[in-house]
Amino acid sequence: MSGAAPVGIVLVSHSAEVAASVAELAVGLAGGGGTAPILPAGGLPDGGLGTSAELILAAAEAVDGGAGVALLVDLGSAVLTVKALLAEGDELPEGARLVDAPFVEGAVAALVTASAGGDLDAVAAAASEAYAYRKE
Repeated sequence: MSGAAPVGIVLVSHSAEVAASVAELAVGLAGGGGTAPILPAGGLPDGGLGTSAELILAAAEAVDGGAGVALLVDLGSAVLTVKALLAEGDELPEGARLVDAPFVEGAVAALVTASAGGDLDAVAAAASEAYAYRKE
């Protein structure tokens, strides 16, 4: 990575375990140490299933180094919660962006690109391009 802060990544899932596992997988596949900041924001503060604006905001703030924050989501209310936070305009760090990408493949592609010094546009594009990964 160059001297500039990398793009941060937040993984928003209905499940704390799913978000944490996908973050762990992405770090492992991206080379382990020296990766861009990535944090899970899964489940509710009490440990239940759901999405929490509070957890999303805390994770986004923690990974924000000034280069932007890519938010990848699993489904349904996770999308709606992030869209609502973005619409409020002043809650998420400047440059935060909801990225339309498959959750697992997109997380890996986003982290690899961010860790290589890609800007927010490049990180979002890499994650979105993961839709094209064929498994047959």
